Amino acid sequence: MNLSKILICLSVALTSFAACAVDVLEFNCKRSEKGYTEEYEMKLTLASGTQKAKVFLDGRDLDQSDALGSQTVKNITLARPNILILIEAKFEPEEIMGVSYPAGSVITNITLDPVTGKFKKVEKIQGGILGATIGNGTQTSEESCLLSKAPYKTK
Repeated sequence: MNLSKILICLSVALTSFAACAVDVLEFNCKRSEKGYTEEYEMKLTLASGTQKAKVFLDGRDLDQSDALGSQTVKNITLARPNILILIEAKFEPEEIMGVSYPAGSVITNITLDPVTGKFKKVEKIQGGILGATIGNGTQTSEESCLLSKAPYKTK
């Protein structure tokens, strides 16, 4: 009886240790909407030491900031079997083609199952040009993202 408990605990510990050894995950993703299909590469680097978690789409870092606003990857969590990603964007008031838009924000929660490739994105839009054109509230979409290489450690 005790041996089986020890084996279960050892198995859980080794699985957790293996998950910690992963630094980078790379995916080939596909988004389809209204007859339009877009393919892109997504690379996730997990937080380690002083380095924060990062998301790159086609090599472009999603952490960006300028005079018009900012976008920040807040967290990437490995919550087996899924990967959870939290991104926050804030936009300053702006005027485009004579139309004024207030400040706005978008909070994006992504759930990705790397085994099935199911990628679900839930965006909470408040204000700004997106609120005016798409509408304030929650928007949900699904895509597919399959691992393009085995997860690896950078060092």
